Amino acid sequence: MTRFSQPQENTNWQLADIVNELRSARLSWRERSGQASLSGQKELPSKSAVGEITESLRAILFPMRLGPDDLRHESEDYFVGHTLDAVLNALLIQVRLALGFSRSEGDDAEPGDSLNAQAVTLVRQFATVLPAIRRRLDSDILAAYHGDPSARSVDEVLLCFPGVNAIIHHRLAHYFYLAGVPLLARIIAEKAHGETGIDIHPGAQIDDGFFIDHGTGVVIGETAIIGKRVRLYQAVTLGAKRFVTEESGILQKGQPRHPIIEDDVVIYAGATLLGRITIGKGSSIGGNVWLTRSVKPGSNIRQANIQSDSHEFGSGI
Repeated sequence: MTRFSQPQENTNWQLADIVNELRSARLSWRERSGQASLSGQKELPSKSAVGEITESLRAILFPMRLGPDDLRHESEDYFVGHTLDAVLNALLIQVRLALGFSRSEGDDAEPGDSLNAQAVTLVRQFATVLPAIRRRLDSDILAAYHGDPSARSVDEVLLCFPGVNAIIHHRLAHYFYLAGVPLLARIIAEKAHGETGIDIHPGAQIDDGFFIDHGTGVVIGETAIIGKRVRLYQAVTLGAKRFVTEESGILQKGQPRHPIIEDDVVIYAGATLLGRITIGKGSSIGGNVWLTRSVKPGSNIRQANIQSDSHEFGSGI
């Protein structure tokens, strides 16, 4: 909690009245949202704790680049093992909170022992997939290096490119989304969103070799499916065309509503693709295109006022 200096002058803020009104507002909200029977303890994951865990996981995945400044190759394994042990224990606490919160929202609440066992299993399984996540991230980093002529090295890409930072967070968040702790996944995803301006929902399915160049303003929705070696530029939106509602007017959750992007597609800056459409393999979608229909493989889609698809030195930025 932030500490503030005490004012010198004598002030009277009527704090008792304000505190009472705030308590009344909280209790009213908890009553309406079905949270009136809280245990009295904080029952949500901590954003700050999850943020620290995520930074440590980045260092574990890339110790000589994102780890401590004084790390040496001969102590690399020790650092990874020591840090991973601490991270998994910290992660267990946050997973347990997230699972408990998910159960409290539904009718299938489980006893504490069962919840703890589920959290331990989930964290243990997460640890085992870290090598696969690292290998997938290697393909993303190489895609960024080969896809941007300004990149001088893969180290520059890893340290500096916001799209790489975003996909590291997404690969981690996606695991927790699939594992049934979407709140934890969303906290990780929003950390990257705040740092990069790239908004990837943790539910989006993204295959190997993914590259976002520049990145600011990119939005990728929950049910988007992205194939191998796909490249996006800044301000691209893979969004929903419309939202299906139930009879009560409440939005239906989890319905497929975002685009499917097949392998080897390039989508240039400012393009907006909406709805459950399919962009065929090897297609190129030009800048500022608004697209709500599927296109066949190998398509070259441009704005109507652009007559030629040929560009000197290639098409793009």
